[in-house]
Amino acid sequence: MSEANKAVALRFIEAMSASDPEAAAACMARDGRAVTKGYSRFAGTRPAELVIGAIDSFKMLFPTGLGLVVQSVLADGDRVVIEAEGNATTADGAPYRNQYCFVITVKDGLVHQINEYLCSALAEAVLGPLVERTGTLRGAT
Repeated sequence: MSEANKAVALRFIEAMSASDPEAAAACMARDGRAVTKGYSRFAGTRPAELVIGAIDSFKMLFPTGLGLVVQSVLADGDRVVIEAEGNATTADGAPYRNQYCFVITVKDGLVHQINEYLCSALAEAVLGPLVERTGTLRGAT
């Protein structure tokens, strides 16, 4: 089961990296959610619908994709832990190279919860002004 869960979690991360909301939605339970940890405007809990909408908005924020490179993957039961580094350029031309740890719970072959850990200070500094100007990630901030 761990290998199957690992495959689903990795497909979701690949879809997020490529700004592909359809592929991400195919991996995520309708009642799923993402919890971005921290205290910035990017922290909070979002239902699956907003998660998929945010991935769609990545097309505008990161024209060439988020560029996630998976560093390590651990799977145990229904939990998959993925460490990744982003290598993106924003629509403004700014580099965005955040580091992530995703703790993903998979049930019945679908992502039910994603706990996302990232450098919120970097997100605020680089993405904050872009989000403000473009109005992207509504409800996800």
